[in-house]
Amino acid sequence: MVRGSPPVQPHPSLSPPSTPTMTSMASMKLGEGLGARLNFFAPSPDGEWRILSVNPVTGPSLPSTDLTHFSRTTVTPPTTAESSWILRGVTSNTRYVTNEERDALNAASEGLGRPQATRAACIPIRKMAAWWALSQQERRDIFETQSHHTANSMPYLPAIARQLHHCRDLGDTDFDFVTWFEYAPEDADAFEELVAKLRASPEWKYVDREVDIRLERV
Repeated sequence: MVRGSPPVQPHPSLSPPSTPTMTSMASMKLGEGLGARLNFFAPSPDGEWRILSVNPVTGPSLPSTDLTHFSRTTVTPPTTAESSWILRGVTSNTRYVTNEERDALNAASEGLGRPQATRAACIPIRKMAAWWALSQQERRDIFETQSHHTANSMPYLPAIARQLHHCRDLGDTDFDFVTWFEYAPEDADAFEELVAKLRASPEWKYVDREVDIRLERV
């Protein structure tokens, strides 16, 4: 099930302790106020997705798991006794785009949960400190002027639905973002083209950890 992912020891931030620390209690309070914006991603005994592969792209992979199903949920996640790791992130406003780019994205996009979109990719990433040391305008320049992130994504809409989840400010995660994609099997090649373009861009030089999880709807 997990190809090219040697077992690694769970990162302490991926497996919350059974007795909450001050950091985890603060994070839980933060999560309580986020409502449906807070999403959990984890191997699950009864998840609605089947894990096809878990592959590290940059940096270490996630801890190996014997579970074959996977859950993306806004309600109570699997317990750490059931899953060797749990990711979480919140949906937020779109960053690094102009009003015109945002409107074009919204007009061309379709939402998650389409019946034909039976394939998914869950891709958590972390960017190095040098990225966060840049100003907002400098990050915008790399994101779009140099990497054409939005422009390169437009031709793949609406076939590929995407939702970005922010993790960086939750306080107990080893990733900055979790990106969730859904698409139909016949659009699998188009999805591979899209991720290849993103990973070849100047923006991705700032990524120091990325794991690619591929899924199929049960």
